[in-house]
Amino acid sequence: MNRYPSKIKRMNLYKLLIISSLVILSACSSNDNNTKLQAQVDSLNAQIAQTYKPGLGEFMMGIQVHHAKIWFAGKNQNWDLANFEVGEIKETLDDVKKYCTDRPEIKSLPILYPALDSVNNAIKAKDPKRFETSFILLTNSCNSCHQNTHHQFNVIKIPETPPYTNQEFKVK
Repeated sequence: MNRYPSKIKRMNLYKLLIISSLVILSACSSNDNNTKLQAQVDSLNAQIAQTYKPGLGEFMMGIQVHHAKIWFAGKNQNWDLANFEVGEIKETLDDVKKYCTDRPEIKSLPILYPALDSVNNAIKAKDPKRFETSFILLTNSCNSCHQNTHHQFNVIKIPETPPYTNQEFKVK
């Protein structure tokens, strides 16, 4: 009887050893890659946590500016500008819902949507009287929201002067 395995058996044994070695090396390499990837994920998460995110007050100041611009655009029958500013408020409200999820005040935002729709419809109709009525409704809705969120000290009114002196509100 031959004490040595046959050539075929030796080749299979070598193949098994090579495959086993590759699997072990791959596993070690995979663990090393996983560790590196986890370190990258942790680093990116730390960077995201430090990224500036506007607070609710910054968003509300933006809405206040758009509110005033809607008024002056509508009073001057600049319907395109008024329509644009309504869109800006809606966009900002979407951002508030996206970035201020930790604020309980955002539950009161739906108070504003019927009034915004009313202003938007008046703008589309190009109806100055309807615009004025719907804008008063919007202003009152802002104040109702502030009441509901215990910010009643923040009273919004129909603006008396444009927020910016370097913008023309009259139609050219």
